[in-house]
Amino acid sequence: MGRRLVSMDIGSLSALQLVAAMSDEKTGLTRRGFLPATAAAFTIVPRHVLGAGYTAPSDKLNIAAVGVGGMGKNYVKGCASENIVAIADVDHVFAAPVFKTYPGAKVYKDYRVMLEKEKGIDAVIVGTPDHSHAVVASAAIALKKGVYVAKPMTRTVFEARELARAARERKVATQMSVQSTSTDPAVTTEEWVKSGVIGKVREVHVWTDRPVWPQGLVRPVDKAAAPASLDWDIWLGPAPVRPYHPLYHPFNFRGWYDFGTGALGDMACHTFHIIVKALGLGAPLSVSAERTVIREPLHRGEKPDPDWTRSKRGSYPETFPSSSVVTWDFPAREEQPAVRMSWYDGGLRPPRPPELAPDRDLGADGLLFVGEKGTLWSEFSGGIRFLSDRQQQSLAAPPKSLPRTAGHYMEWVNACKGGAPANCNFEFAAPLTEIALLGVVAQRTGKFLLWDAEGMRFPNHAAATELLKPEYRQGWSL
Repeated sequence: MGRRLVSMDIGSLSALQLVAAMSDEKTGLTRRGFLPATAAAFTIVPRHVLGAGYTAPSDKLNIAAVGVGGMGKNYVKGCASENIVAIADVDHVFAAPVFKTYPGAKVYKDYRVMLEKEKGIDAVIVGTPDHSHAVVASAAIALKKGVYVAKPMTRTVFEARELARAARERKVATQMSVQSTSTDPAVTTEEWVKSGVIGKVREVHVWTDRPVWPQGLVRPVDKAAAPASLDWDIWLGPAPVRPYHPLYHPFNFRGWYDFGTGALGDMACHTFHIIVKALGLGAPLSVSAERTVIREPLHRGEKPDPDWTRSKRGSYPETFPSSSVVTWDFPAREEQPAVRMSWYDGGLRPPRPPELAPDRDLGADGLLFVGEKGTLWSEFSGGIRFLSDRQQQSLAAPPKSLPRTAGHYMEWVNACKGGAPANCNFEFAAPLTEIALLGVVAQRTGKFLLWDAEGMRFPNHAAATELLKPEYRQGWSL
């Protein structure tokens, strides 16, 4: 799929004349309409013929983006070396700075209209809220476009599996926005664990300072007018209809079951990829969650109960808890023992390791591999250390045996041009996302759930199984 400049072997027609011919609107010869019918008559023109450092127009992808007002703008920026030809966003005021950055891009509100009209795009960036990742990505994949999707890849397990299947069948290049898969600290952590210096690992702990948006809420009852610039119906997409409220858009969607996946969905994939690769983990055997509870709202005229232990308590009917601990149990693999992985959010942290020096703190977020010979501590900021001072001082870093890349976004761009698959392509991203989303279901139910990966079900909890596949509102589907 490489897009290199080509020249007809017809003697008097120069390479630069051919470029002009291929881009001349009067002749109707575009690179997409011209190349397939005449490919046999072409020979490749080396880049040096056009001058050092020149990038031929045909070397660049034509990229469209959907949802750029939030994190999506960073995804587009990461691919700015290519042609950003079209942008769809439901709020043209919120997305205005991005439109200004790419003045040549055609602007839309409805991504479906964009995909219908923009026949020349090669790839699509999806930066929408979680609940619409799957429908947008699925539409792009159906057109055989490369797809870059914000994490988590989807809001439900069923959607993750469906996107991976569709991408595999249509042979499109994919990537999920886990930028850390391409960083040296992440790969170095994997090398340390695989080196065996901490022995066999039976426990892993991951914690985060998220959420940094409201959770543990009841649905707002006050009315709020949607901004005139916002198409609220398209924003809702496949989700159930409800009135606009600023507690949903533009940033707070993550905490609501219908739109997001909470702190776990937002952050887990940024570290779980290291754990899965370093320990060779597959599907878990079970997942469970402990979560905070809330005092049910007082009914009109009800007096507060002074004894908290007897007051009514309830779960979160529509939002994720303010804090939780989620636990996955993975089976033994060949010579590796079974592993328990624990996640902490909302300010909670693992039990303080006894090896940790009195003057040190675990910090707001991090990752602990607990091995039989020691504990490896990896901080999200990139620091790697051992809790044992003896190990920290005496061990030399293992050889850099695993490949590094030119960068997260360029991995995907190169894959779209026919290069190697990106590090977080859907074949890897789907099962990675699935692990996190199983935890999301555990958070929502508060139950211990056995997991049948092949059957895609929780054998001991039918109601939890129903949460694995979304119900789309009429007019929306994969």
